[in-house]
Amino acid sequence: QVQLLESGGGLVQAGGSLRLSCAASGRIFVGYTMGWFRQAPGKDREFVAGILGSRGNTNIAASVKGRFTISRDNIKNTGYLQMNSLRPEDTAIYYCAISAVIRSERATPPNDVGSYDYWGQGTQVTVSS
Repeated sequence: QVQLLESGGGLVQAGGSLRLSCAASGRIFVGYTMGWFRQAPGKDREFVAGILGSRGNTNIAASVKGRFTISRDNIKNTGYLQMNSLRPEDTAIYYCAISAVIRSERATPPNDVGSYDYWGQGTQVTVSS
């Protein structure tokens, strides 16, 4: 089993920055893929970013590319989502997730909810205009 705990959410003005953290515990393997998703009220959960465990290949959603960066520290079993130039439309609950599949070093992190096996409880991010 894998447990995930997000932190770092909060209220920020448009143009500001936040860094989310996701601490993983339990049966963690370096090769697992970590992803970040978000869900705004009345909308489906959407992919934000993903990172492979080995070489660290990343996949970033077009809506946040150039503003958000995903990273991970495999020694600390912690993932990060650095969010810059935040916009009101970034307001959502942000979830981290783990895909317990060991992928090729050349793979692209998946962007669908169904590919991820473990989920955190989420952290609220609110961007005011």
